[in-house]
Amino acid sequence: MKKAAGFVIFRRLCGEIQYLLLKASYGDFHWSSPKGHVDPGEDDFTTALRETKEEAGYDEKDLIIYKDTPLELNYQVKGKPKIVIYWLAELRNPCQEPILSEEHTALKWLPKEAAKECVGFKDNQVMIDRFHDMILKQGKPE
Repeated sequence: MKKAAGFVIFRRLCGEIQYLLLKASYGDFHWSSPKGHVDPGEDDFTTALRETKEEAGYDEKDLIIYKDTPLELNYQVKGKPKIVIYWLAELRNPCQEPILSEEHTALKWLPKEAAKECVGFKDNQVMIDRFHDMILKQGKPE
């Protein structure tokens, strides 16, 4: 079973919550959050940190990470099951732009509905909704 991990990164700019999406330079040129395959002997969280550094140039210190509430996506890639674990992470400095690797050709910061449209996959859209709810509930009593 293939496993990947990453961060759904957001920033707050002018009172708006915006999500970072990267455009792949390979395959179907899909848009997604920074993520990558879990290497042997590596835990999921370490993978998410490594891949985010490689793909977006952000370190752990650049992010406020919601460590306790990861979400899991399960889907088929060429008929084989794949799991992606995502953590939500806020960019501390909303003006710090990502530094892309050769794996991606473009980036977008998008509000929730536009981000959902951009990723296209239903599961990914549901995940964005759930993370968005977490952001809105944050710091407010249940």
